[in-house]
Amino acid sequence: MKKLALVTGGGRGIGLGITQAFVAAGFQVLVVQRSALPEELLAEPNVDFMQFDLSANDSFETVFEYVTSTYGHLHALVNNAGIMFEQPMGQLQRADWDAMLALNVTTPVFLSQALQPLLQQSKGAIVNIGSIEGLGSNPQHVAYCSTKGAVHSMTQAMAVDLGPYGVRCNAIAPGWIKSDLSDAYINAQEDVSGAWQGLFDMHPIGRVGQPLDVGQAAVFLASEQAGFITGQILVVDGGRTAKLPLPF
Repeated sequence: MKKLALVTGGGRGIGLGITQAFVAAGFQVLVVQRSALPEELLAEPNVDFMQFDLSANDSFETVFEYVTSTYGHLHALVNNAGIMFEQPMGQLQRADWDAMLALNVTTPVFLSQALQPLLQQSKGAIVNIGSIEGLGSNPQHVAYCSTKGAVHSMTQAMAVDLGPYGVRCNAIAPGWIKSDLSDAYINAQEDVSGAWQGLFDMHPIGRVGQPLDVGQAAVFLASEQAGFITGQILVVDGGRTAKLPLPF
């Protein structure tokens, strides 16, 4: 019997890298998200899909019932789904704040609660996806940084509550991870080559991250090799937050 990993928002970006990493590690993966799966995952026999709007549901009993009736077990939950927008403090809209808080913080808490019985049964693991912006900030990211900081604190609190039941909970704080959106941002700069070089220079390792970098970290945290690790925030950023800026 293959172990089951449930990945929210597992069909694109970092989520896709997480899904691919768990499949490569021999897991069956259930992707739960609102949008349809990309073709590359539709053809993968070890990927299942549940179309579900994680931001618009007060109850996650439907997800619990699907996992229970289809598989009867769950070994890893990766709370990856999230949203990000930029608004300066003076223009921050309450509706946007509430939407980000709902998906980035409320959903992982109550989805984890709904699936807790299955995770207790398997002595499984929860991996929450935070951000280095839960540790520091970029301009116009008041809402995003607030929610990712909450994810990190939530992870520690969940680890304390769930540890006695044999369930571990950790978070990953990714740095700059390559995506269509991040590529477009750099390519829109006036000096594109200079922007890319400046970005690489921010990282001691000399490159930006790939979705699979986060995925492989998630697989490790969900594995027996991480059996004595819980309540931790694993920074996956190529050393970016370790490097102090110079004035020249």
